[in-house]
Amino acid sequence: MSLTRRLLLAASVAAGLTALATGAIAQPKEIRIDFATYNPVSLVLKDKGFLEKELEKDGIKVRWVQSLGSNKALEFLNAGSIDFGSTAGAAALIGKVNGNPIKSIYVYSRPEWTALVTRKDTGIAKVEDLKGKRVAVTRGTDPHIFLVRALQEAKLTEKDVKLVLLQHPDGRTALERGDVDAWAGLDPLMAAAEIESGAQLFYRNAGANTWGVLNVSEAFAKENPALVERVLKAYEEARKYALANKDELKKSLIAYTKLPDPVIERQLERTELTHSSIGQAQVDTILAAGLALQQAGVITPETNVRAAVDALIDRRFATASR
Repeated sequence: MSLTRRLLLAASVAAGLTALATGAIAQPKEIRIDFATYNPVSLVLKDKGFLEKELEKDGIKVRWVQSLGSNKALEFLNAGSIDFGSTAGAAALIGKVNGNPIKSIYVYSRPEWTALVTRKDTGIAKVEDLKGKRVAVTRGTDPHIFLVRALQEAKLTEKDVKLVLLQHPDGRTALERGDVDAWAGLDPLMAAAEIESGAQLFYRNAGANTWGVLNVSEAFAKENPALVERVLKAYEEARKYALANKDELKKSLIAYTKLPDPVIERQLERTELTHSSIGQAQVDTILAAGLALQQAGVITPETNVRAAVDALIDRRFATASR
């Protein structure tokens, strides 16, 4: 080995030992982040390239992964397939309770995105009418949690109905085909079922819809706090752009969902984008959902729900979104 090669090798080893000693971690070359039709801000962020522009000077690429529901976003986060994922607040809590190493760091919407839906011909008019009926639901999502809480209020449990586990698009299809009697719906598919096939939202409760939150893997947040702040900076730019350009937001949703203007208009009527910093309001809502789920048996009695919520919500980055 030449003297030059020996010197280069020695320098490389020394640099590696220094990094280990100081705890330095190499900056990632790529950030993996999801987009979802239930998170309109993510679509604007993707389309406008705000995050790419923010990270371009550092040579960090952005890889986009579509989430079809909170359950899928949580699966991706748990598997390490994405660094940032969009979910409902209560769904994130269930993930946390089940060992998913995530932190909820940002609010992308305050929606009424779920309700219980049926066809005109089923005779279902209230939650009590679901007893013995087939109900399509995506387990681990806000619609599932909404259904559990609605059944609880009606003195029923999941055992009193016949759950048919389907992803959200398949739930809508099953309802319209008559394969199920009801569906725990999610916008924009729920809005499409209303407008295109006359589906009935027979039970609504805006307060039981938990916030739309952006989550990050704990490892990524610990190793790259400055990058988390930069992601939220781009997210906040997209949220403000969406508020100021509602027609463009609508066009983006139409392009991704392939749904017509009236459907997207209905979805946006039920979606508030004026919040961003995560804090006490989200803690209170998610805690209430968690305690209700514990009472319903979805979360085990020995789980400390309040501690789980505190471990989930990370307010360190809240100032980055103001």
